[in-house]
Amino acid sequence: MSGIRDSLGRAGHDLLARALATCGREEFTGGLRVSGRPGGTFHLRGGLVVAVESPGAPGPEALLLRSGRVGGEQWADLVRESGGTRWPLDGLVAHGYAGAAELRIVCVLALHDAAFAVVAGDIDDCELAPDAQPFAPVSLGEPSSRLLQDAVRKRAAISALPYPVRPDRERPRPPAHALDEAGLGLLQRELLAHVDGRRTARDLAFRTGRGVYPVTAEVARMLAEGLLECADSPVPIPVRVPAEAPEEFVVCRREQPALPPPQFTVPAELPRRNPGASGITETLVPEKSGAGWKGFFRLRNGTWK
Repeated sequence: MSGIRDSLGRAGHDLLARALATCGREEFTGGLRVSGRPGGTFHLRGGLVVAVESPGAPGPEALLLRSGRVGGEQWADLVRESGGTRWPLDGLVAHGYAGAAELRIVCVLALHDAAFAVVAGDIDDCELAPDAQPFAPVSLGEPSSRLLQDAVRKRAAISALPYPVRPDRERPRPPAHALDEAGLGLLQRELLAHVDGRRTARDLAFRTGRGVYPVTAEVARMLAEGLLECADSPVPIPVRVPAEAPEEFVVCRREQPALPPPQFTVPAELPRRNPGASGITETLVPEKSGAGWKGFFRLRNGTWK
């Protein structure tokens, strides 16, 4: 887990930030492909981000299909009616499966969730793809700097949890002990129904039709609370100590010889003539202490000063 708490890979993050900033200054329209794990594509219009697609996060269609508002056969019919488009927006509204405002919210959530998935993974390179077309863009684009800040904030929030996980690494499983699901939330019950020790948080997000960020955060909380277990968690390796170690491997403590108590020599009185006053004699008498002496008292003509 210690590696999960480390800061973002600065090289990859800075590379993505610089590329998006350049697209913003030049008011670029097209795609910016990010290679890595999981990687993805940022779609821009006039320098603003209008969509983000990544294999590391469910897209708008997956979120909508898993919500139960529209079934697989109905979705296929809508795609055929729209001429094969991947996002049959008009058909969804016309048939009453979802409202226009609701679909806009779904697209915005998918955009932010995919950006988080890209930033939470490994970034190797960025390249422009001017001909790339988004299939579910938002009407109002977002500045890339604000989008990246939101993704970094989410990553930092998960890293600060007692049991941080990454979307595509840990594979949680149900705990060995029985759980009382009466007090669990809806998302917690859904995750318990799908965890099997093989699925990552990303897999669970696709299975439940929820964003990869809320699923990853909830998996981290459930692991910390003992509601889930994780085979990927580090397990201390026991070290066996033989009952009788061979002679050459026996380590003995070296005894330090006792040191004699310190001896202090107290200097004798130091008489001297005060050159400033004729007939006046000063004597320096040492002041004794437990650690030797601290200084001298002045004895002038037999009187302590």
